[in-house]
Amino acid sequence: MEALLQIILAGLTVYLSIIIGWYIIMAVANWRIFTKAGEAGWKSLIPFLNSYVLFKISWKGRMFWVMVLTLVLGSVLTSMAGEEGGILAILGAVFSLVSSVIGIINVHKLSKAFGHGIGFTLGLLFLSPIFTLILGLGKSQYRGPDGSLDLL
Repeated sequence: MEALLQIILAGLTVYLSIIIGWYIIMAVANWRIFTKAGEAGWKSLIPFLNSYVLFKISWKGRMFWVMVLTLVLGSVLTSMAGEEGGILAILGAVFSLVSSVIGIINVHKLSKAFGHGIGFTLGLLFLSPIFTLILGLGKSQYRGPDGSLDLL
């Protein structure tokens, strides 16, 4: 029994080490994305603030608040609808969908802000960790929210 416990503990240690290592690598990549865009790298470490700054880098900061509002409205309306559904459930779903679309547009605008196109956007959407590493640690240069170097 003791041997089994040691094997489980060793497995958990390896798993935890991999998670911590991956988090550190992603933190470095996000830090580099922020510094390439002229933002303080430490902002990438703070939840909520990092999302706001990514919107600011790629689009407009106020669009972050629109997305948060639609997320909150979607959640509140869906929970108010309960199991009965009805118009509140439909409105909740619509607000949640709008929030998702805003998030996808923001990912595309982030891709454009670093001089990439729709292919890179799809990579960021479906293989986010890999393409975040490419964006942060690769040769991509920040070109501004509209993708032109004129803003630098």
